[in-house]
Amino acid sequence: MRYLLISFMLCFSALSFADAHKEEGSKKAITDFLYGASINDPAAHDRFWAEELTYTSSSGNRFGKEHLMNNLSDAEPKAPENVSVWYSAEDFEVKTFAETVVVNFTLVAEEEGEVTQYYYNTGVLIERDGRFQAVNWNATQIPE
Repeated sequence: MRYLLISFMLCFSALSFADAHKEEGSKKAITDFLYGASINDPAAHDRFWAEELTYTSSSGNRFGKEHLMNNLSDAEPKAPENVSVWYSAEDFEVKTFAETVVVNFTLVAEEEGEVTQYYYNTGVLIERDGRFQAVNWNATQIPE
């Protein structure tokens, strides 16, 4: 009986550790991506968005990674001192399902130290090659 209890506790600990890894990893991926998006870095987009991405924008348009990357093809990353709008995330809610992570958060757009817009964002991420990538994304502008 004791061995069964110890085995159960070890399995539960391993699952908790795995969920914590996915939660922290997905939050870090989003935070790193938002920094890259703020400086307009195409490489940050390429790392974060999976090839099979479906993105639904706050304006109601739906597209994939290829379309998103085409809009960045000539972009050069900005120096941080030249960034006019910084993006950040708050109020994370992370749900793990086997190899999939669903992340809900509030995206904050800040211009010259003042919040200019909030968006609800929901992403479905998977871990590949040691990094989390979004396979599905929905953005909804929060009305003022």
